[in-house]
Amino acid sequence: MTIDCAAVEQYLHEHIPISKAMEVAVTSMDQRGIILSAPLAPNINHRNTVFGGSISTLAILSAWTFVHVQLEQLNLSSRIVIQSNSLDYTNPATGDFQAHCLAPNQKAWQRFLVTLSKHRKSRITLASEVYSNGVLVGKFQGKYVAMEREGS
Repeated sequence: MTIDCAAVEQYLHEHIPISKAMEVAVTSMDQRGIILSAPLAPNINHRNTVFGGSISTLAILSAWTFVHVQLEQLNLSSRIVIQSNSLDYTNPATGDFQAHCLAPNQKAWQRFLVTLSKHRKSRITLASEVYSNGVLVGKFQGKYVAMEREGS
């Protein structure tokens, strides 16, 4: 199944307004993961680097978007929220930046789907790495909860 990056980007901008303010773009997306990117200018801080909150937001959003798209492709209408997260900042982000969320291993994803099907609610932990100018600037891990919508 082909994923329309432009449609996903439009969805993010309409439903998660901070993604539009940050000028988030969906760079690539497939079953193996997703890459979201954002420019430095709307995310700059007083040190002329990317604001830490923007790095965190892009990382959170990359993993959220991965879950959202995968469940949409399976016609599983779910409400997805982040339960907890951590982010280690490894270097300053001196330019445009990208969050790379890799798909979880197949066993973890299947367990997530089975639990969602049985209990209408499930949790999964995902990781993202954030890069700027080819340099790792952040390592993220977040736990996401999906809850089946009524009538699904």
